[in-house]
Amino acid sequence: MGLFDMFKKEKKQEPAVSEPEEKEVEAVGWDAIEQEFLRVYPGQNNPKHYGTIIKWMLGGKDPLDGISVYDGGSYWHFVSFGQTEIYEKETDDPEISGYGYELTFKLKKDSYEDEEAEIRNICGILQMIARLTFTKGEIFQPFEYIYTGQTAGIDAQQKSNLTGFITVKDPTVETIDTPNGKVAFVELIGMTDAELKTLSNVGSVMEIYEKLGSDITDYHRQSLV
Repeated sequence: MGLFDMFKKEKKQEPAVSEPEEKEVEAVGWDAIEQEFLRVYPGQNNPKHYGTIIKWMLGGKDPLDGISVYDGGSYWHFVSFGQTEIYEKETDDPEISGYGYELTFKLKKDSYEDEEAEIRNICGILQMIARLTFTKGEIFQPFEYIYTGQTAGIDAQQKSNLTGFITVKDPTVETIDTPNGKVAFVELIGMTDAELKTLSNVGSVMEIYEKLGSDITDYHRQSLV
């Protein structure tokens, strides 16, 4: 998806006075997301997690505070933490938490040369897409497509025929109510260049998603067109 030091000034020898204790920040939004994924993946209290070293608010380049990866059996299920208000409520809209959604992704397990590299690669992609929201205000809703014209694969080796994405409402998890507002889950699905070139609107994305018949990204699948 921060590390910093709290410098304390040396105090002069003065009569001791009581100071107000710092309020502990509760990660109520974060906890709510974890509870929803625990509902789907019971017992996975400690999934793979990739945290951001330097938080966005402290000048870091990654807007997401972290990304967790749950074991779905035949796939890895990624979820972001940071597009919604995972700590305290900061926005004025009481109904929606932050941007209103977190990103998800399902990667089919395979005999990868380096599975860890593939997992970290997806984490990097989620950070990149979240960065578009944080820097350019681009909000991604279900049944949109992300096409940049690139021909390199989205996998770590850049060999896959999948070069971009469509978005759908993640069918595995539910939209949740948190103390900071509603949180939806928008899932990315890898698509080929040829498939992306056929897309123009919500209807075309819905149609190709139905033809695909799965929300799990398989780097080795053949193009539908």
